[in-house]
Amino acid sequence: MVTRTVDLRSDTVTRPTEEMRAAMVTAEVDDDVLAHDPTAFLLESEMAKIMGKEAALFVPSGTMGNLISVLVHCDIRASEVVLGDNSHIHIYENGGIATIGGVHPRTVKNNEDGTMDIHSIEAAIRDPAGELLFPTTRLICLENTHANSGGRCLSVEYTDRVGEVAKKHGLKLHIDGARIFNASVALGVPVHRLVQAADSVSVCLSKGLGAPVGSVIVGSETFITKARRLRKTLGGGMRQVGILCAAAVVALRKNLSKLEGDHKKAKILADGLNQINGLRVDAAKVETNIIYFKVMEYSRMTAERLCKYLKDHGILVIYEGEFRIRIVLHHQISASDVQYTLSCFQVTNLAHMHIHLCVY
Repeated sequence: MVTRTVDLRSDTVTRPTEEMRAAMVTAEVDDDVLAHDPTAFLLESEMAKIMGKEAALFVPSGTMGNLISVLVHCDIRASEVVLGDNSHIHIYENGGIATIGGVHPRTVKNNEDGTMDIHSIEAAIRDPAGELLFPTTRLICLENTHANSGGRCLSVEYTDRVGEVAKKHGLKLHIDGARIFNASVALGVPVHRLVQAADSVSVCLSKGLGAPVGSVIVGSETFITKARRLRKTLGGGMRQVGILCAAAVVALRKNLSKLEGDHKKAKILADGLNQINGLRVDAAKVETNIIYFKVMEYSRMTAERLCKYLKDHGILVIYEGEFRIRIVLHHQISASDVQYTLSCFQVTNLAHMHIHLCVY
C-alpha cells in the first residue's frame, strides 16, 4: 500500500497554503467587472510595478492571458504572429489565436534552448508589399522559461535583440512569461529588466508561485484598457475576483523566495539520477524546475512502464511519449521527497530493470 505521494507532474498541482486560505476568507472585495475590486487592484498594481509596466489585469488562466494579448496586438483579422513551433501558445492552447481571433501563426523552429534564430524570425516577417497575398505580420511571441525545452531561460540580451527586430519592422513583442520569475531567479536578472523589451507579458500565478488560480497580463495603460474589454468578451469577468487575488498576493509576496530552492532541488534530483548506474542526466540543461527524461530505445523499459512503477510507489510524473518523461519541482516538494524519489529510481536499478534515462 502506498503511504506517501510525491506529485511531480507539474508546478500547477500545489495546494493553497494556510496563509492563502486565510487571506481568501478575509479578502475585501467588490465587482471587478466594474473595476472596483480592491484586492484585484492591489494584485494588479503590485504586479505592474514588479514587471516595470504601466498596468496589469488579472485573468482566469494563462491561456486566456496569452489569447487576449495576441488579440489586442492583432486586432485586424488576417494578422499574423511569429512564434516558436514548440511554444506553449502554438501547441497547448487549443489553436485559440486562429479559431477565435482569426490570427495566423507563422512558426519558426525553436532551438534546443528555447530560442529562435534571430535571422529566422526576421525572415518570417512578411513584406508589407505582399499584403494582397499574405497575412500581415503584427506580433512576435517568445516564451520564458521555455517549457518544452525543459524550463530553459531566455537571456535578457536575446530578448532585447528580438525586441529590436520587432521595433525595426513596426511589430509588437509579447512574452508568454508563465514562469518568468523562474527565469529571473535562475539568471540573476530583475524581472522588469528581463521583460523590458516586451509590449506585453503574461505571468502565471498558479505555477511556480503556487497560487490556486489565475494569471496576470501586463503592458501599457492603453493595452490593458483593450485587454479588459476582451476579457469580458471571452467570459473572464468574474465579479468578486478579489477572493482569488488575495491568495495570489500572498503567493507573490511569500513564494518568490522559494523558487531558488525549487531549482536547487531539481539539480539535486538530476545529479542523483546521474550517479545511478544506467541513468544519464545532462545536469547543465536543468536550469530551473523542469527535467525531461528520455528512456533510451535500446533499454527494456518504456516510459509508460516506468511511470506505472513510479505511481505504484506514490511518485507521480508526466508521460510524454513512449520514451519521454517530465518531472517538475515546486515549493511543496521537500528535500525528503527528492531523496525518496531517488531511492525509488535506485530500486529500479537494483532490480536490473535496465532503465536508461537522459535529459532531453
